[in-house]
Amino acid sequence: MCQYFVKKLLTIIPMLLAVSIMVFLALELMPIDPINYLASPDMAANAQNLEALRNKLGLNDPIWLRYIHWIGGMLHGDFGYSIVNGAKIGDLIALKLPATLELAGAALILSTVMGIGIGLISSIRQNSIIDYIGRVFGVIGNSIPQFFFGIVVIQLFSIKLGWLPLGGRVNPGDVTFWDRLPNLALPAFTMAIAMTATLLRYTRNSMLDVLNKDYIKTARSKGIPEWKVYTKHAFRNSLGPVLVILCFRLPMLVGGSVVIENIFAWPGIGSTLLQAVSANDYPVIMMITLMIAAAILLASFLVDVMTALLDPRIRFS
Repeated sequence: MCQYFVKKLLTIIPMLLAVSIMVFLALELMPIDPINYLASPDMAANAQNLEALRNKLGLNDPIWLRYIHWIGGMLHGDFGYSIVNGAKIGDLIALKLPATLELAGAALILSTVMGIGIGLISSIRQNSIIDYIGRVFGVIGNSIPQFFFGIVVIQLFSIKLGWLPLGGRVNPGDVTFWDRLPNLALPAFTMAIAMTATLLRYTRNSMLDVLNKDYIKTARSKGIPEWKVYTKHAFRNSLGPVLVILCFRLPMLVGGSVVIENIFAWPGIGSTLLQAVSANDYPVIMMITLMIAAAILLASFLVDVMTALLDPRIRFS
């Protein structure tokens, strides 16, 4: 088993290297000149000064040499500097990433509990009123864009009712996580809606498929209680597709938080990425894009691990 997991983990390295090359080449080919952001107006007036700055920063080196310097710096913990404000990209990510992880974690927990819970009830009480409501919610949750739903909840819970803050992560005087919880509620709920709808539909369909299997009928014929049939036999064997969706949603929560973070003024990686794109801050764009790609590859590895743990035939094949 360990050999299977190690082999899967080692395949991430060449894939991540290929992604880094594509990201580097894509942004190198963009019509963006970082010198225009680094040079002062006085320096920009002198072509010799600009050329000297290019040589100093290595921008006149061959593209393959620049890539080696870039990837080598990352391996040594040097992620470069923002060309807009000169801040270290590593410090910028360390400052913004906890906010995104907090938001993504809350959305993941909320959507998992709601999606799997409603999906189980819908499958057990098939064609009941709860099942119809769950199916309608599954369609609506996947159909409504997140930004529209975010505007609606802000209008309802913040402006009309005044129950929750309008945006931001921290209010003056907030110290603990529980103090920040009202600020987290609306963006986490908005992010969780689409994922809840997806999990609900996958859980329901997977459970219904398993409940029609012969071994479920055999378990019932033995007189096993219904609750044990659902929990021990049906739910455990229906987890495969659900876990795949959960694992692949992890990087999507991080990379897909761009819209939500900007609607709710949440100071995370998503809003930082949008600001970098608007300002043509390509070193920041490269690092955040590479980080999201690494998260997707890690999610793919987790899917392999979960699938192998649930089905031993896979790791022995």
